[in-house]
Amino acid sequence: MNIRIKEVGIYHPQTSVNNEFYLDHFQKQGKDIRRFVQHMGRKDRYIIKNNDENALTMAIEASKTVLEKAGMSGKDIDMLVFSTQTPEYTFPTNALFLHNAIEGDEHTIVLDSNANCAGMTAAVEQASRYMKANPNVKTALIVGSDYNSLLCDPEDEITYSNYGDAAAAVILETTEEDTGFIDSVYAVDSKSRNNIVYPEKGLSNTLRGVAQGKYIKWIPFDGSESMKHVEESFETIFERNNLTKADIGIYCLSQFSLATILEIQEKFNIHDDQIVYVGDQFGYTGTSSPFIVLHEGVKSGKIKRGDYLLFWTIGAGYQIVTMVFKY
Repeated sequence: MNIRIKEVGIYHPQTSVNNEFYLDHFQKQGKDIRRFVQHMGRKDRYIIKNNDENALTMAIEASKTVLEKAGMSGKDIDMLVFSTQTPEYTFPTNALFLHNAIEGDEHTIVLDSNANCAGMTAAVEQASRYMKANPNVKTALIVGSDYNSLLCDPEDEITYSNYGDAAAAVILETTEEDTGFIDSVYAVDSKSRNNIVYPEKGLSNTLRGVAQGKYIKWIPFDGSESMKHVEESFETIFERNNLTKADIGIYCLSQFSLATILEIQEKFNIHDDQIVYVGDQFGYTGTSSPFIVLHEGVKSGKIKRGDYLLFWTIGAGYQIVTMVFKY
């Protein structure tokens, strides 16, 4: 039994903020961030600007959209996984609220997942492998949603000017067709675990009132050492699945940095037609990032049924996930 992506949907807030706002914001602090936003590939990003929206509400909207596109209801879903690094609740699970919002079935498997920016990719990979092992789970709804702007320090250009808020949702289904999930590779370097931290001094110290914890602590670091893991992961997944870089229709890459995408593109001699870039429109949306690429690629017609897709993303700490699907 194979596991294919049946449908994909997204949701983003109404307010789009362009670079001019951030250039002016940091200019008043004596900082010129023009080269930084160019390096990261930013132009616009969607930002939550009201008290009625958060990661959970965005996830609900993305889920309703993808169910409608698929012609399904919440009762049709056997497994529901909500990936977020900005949970609205720690208990009960956010997925339980999502289950209620879509009127899910009483026997649905419901859980939250967090692998930071690598979260939704890891959730899709793990759900796919679970569905292969459990014949009773024929459909799964995987949702990734981050309210990133909530945690960004207005005095920190790395986060404040880079992130956007959005959610993506995919429906997985079992099929006997020769399509769907193929393979995945993980690469972890936990030596970098202290470079990006939230809450900065841990949850216990924050709740005890002995440490501040409103914003992400982000220590600038050279991420170039992660490229060796990118190369190894790509080469491994190609070799053990008898694929080449040319076989990939679209590379659904993390939109964290345009410079990183261009470096990967150059290193593997990837053609422009194999890249969909959305970071200039959405900003960096964290866990949902590669699946917003998927959505926009399908929407534009660049991604078609039968295409091989390579998903690649990196989470804080860091953890790299590389995954191949036949769409």
